[in-house]
Amino acid sequence: MSALAALARLRAVREGRAQRLTTVRHCHVSDRPMVFVPFQLAGEAAAPLAAMVGTDPGSPRLLVVPQPRDRDLRFAFAAELAEVVLPYVEGFGKVTETVERRNADPYERCLDAPQLVLPNRQGVAFTGLLGRSTRFRRPDGPFPVHPSVPVLGRWLTFFAERASYPGSSLTLAATDALAMHWASGQSDLEDANLAALMGWIDPPPGRTGLQAAEEAEDPLLWPPAGPATDPGFDNEVLAPAIEAYAEAPTAAAVERIRQAVRSQAEPAWRLTWRALELLRALPAGGSVAQRWDYDRGAFTDFLTRTAEGAPPQARRDGAVSAAARLARMERARASFDAQRAYDDPLVMAEYRLTGEAFAGNVVATEPEHTEGEGRSRKLRPLVTVATADPVRLAPGTTLGTPDRRGQEAEVVEVEGGTVTIKITKGMGRGKTPAPGAVPEVGERVCYTSVTDDFQAAAALPEPEMTPWTHGGPPPEYVPTDEDAGEEWS
Repeated sequence: MSALAALARLRAVREGRAQRLTTVRHCHVSDRPMVFVPFQLAGEAAAPLAAMVGTDPGSPRLLVVPQPRDRDLRFAFAAELAEVVLPYVEGFGKVTETVERRNADPYERCLDAPQLVLPNRQGVAFTGLLGRSTRFRRPDGPFPVHPSVPVLGRWLTFFAERASYPGSSLTLAATDALAMHWASGQSDLEDANLAALMGWIDPPPGRTGLQAAEEAEDPLLWPPAGPATDPGFDNEVLAPAIEAYAEAPTAAAVERIRQAVRSQAEPAWRLTWRALELLRALPAGGSVAQRWDYDRGAFTDFLTRTAEGAPPQARRDGAVSAAARLARMERARASFDAQRAYDDPLVMAEYRLTGEAFAGNVVATEPEHTEGEGRSRKLRPLVTVATADPVRLAPGTTLGTPDRRGQEAEVVEVEGGTVTIKITKGMGRGKTPAPGAVPEVGERVCYTSVTDDFQAAAALPEPEMTPWTHGGPPPEYVPTDEDAGEEWS
């Protein structure tokens, strides 16, 4: 936890309400998201109990498995879920745009993309398990399922994987998205409770955040937001209802389970939609649209591969593909951190506290300063900034600035309360700097070593060249019936 986040938590306790950690929103919020509130049977890793799902907060669809231990009923539930999810997802593939690229052929990209929103991170993890337990199923052979079930499994796996990709908004956990923008007066662990976190951020009239959070601890008022259910509910309500269904599987027994589960799902459903309202009310950061473009590209690529009959995602990555995935995620994390800092002065303030950035007033400039002789002479303006920030940057460190995106500078000297920098990029192509390229005396500026520079893809061998130390070349992946076998499925 950063010093600013700790301070914000202390202020939240003092003032009785969550405090903003950002000035803008750092995630995309779709105009038409799909909210998915799943529940599982206690003691079973991937046995779905129910799900409340839909794109309209006023008309959710509740799907129930009256006996979660029954394999046929579980996959009938998956087929019902596919009826809701697949038309929503595939509908975004009907409208595309042509994207031009420098030194490359243009390509088609979906004009928009779906967004799956879950109450918490545990729901995202369960979505991944549900996808893994269904994407290898087949509509023929032993234990056949509806043809939509394996397609649903691939999409659920895709959404679960995108949730771990830094900066992606294709899948959002409401608790994580809220905690990114607000600091509550409780611990990170307690922030995983959606009702408690929302109590701090949006307490009812006449209540403090602490009072609302304490009220959220009562499972009778605010049941858990899934996928786990409250033990008291399991023992006193759910177990007798499932037992009654086992003895007499009638429509009345199913309706009894449905009403019991509805009482648990509806509060989480309302809270998740309210969380989206709060997030949507924040102004979007400057880089949010760019990251959503990347999300649209990832969605389009997966949609195309699925339509072309690509096999389901493998159970495990090979050594090369795992290393490539890790490299992409590390690059995405660095880019996301830099973009957030450049978009938001409150995020940048954290780097100023650690000495990785500084802000101050320009006290001297040399716009015409050059280096080299003859044809090798290069324009390198010098700028001296007076700052009160602790600067821990060595001479030669590359800098960027949110005030002039795309410009690069280099630390020349740090002495006392001043920093001298040399601008190396982003001044135009002339022999003199372009107007406004060099800060003027008296201007307030900010520079940081946190940059979003281009990085080439990791130099990795082809899969067939995987060294023996990493298992050697992996065999060609061919899906089989054994892939569907899991100890918990």
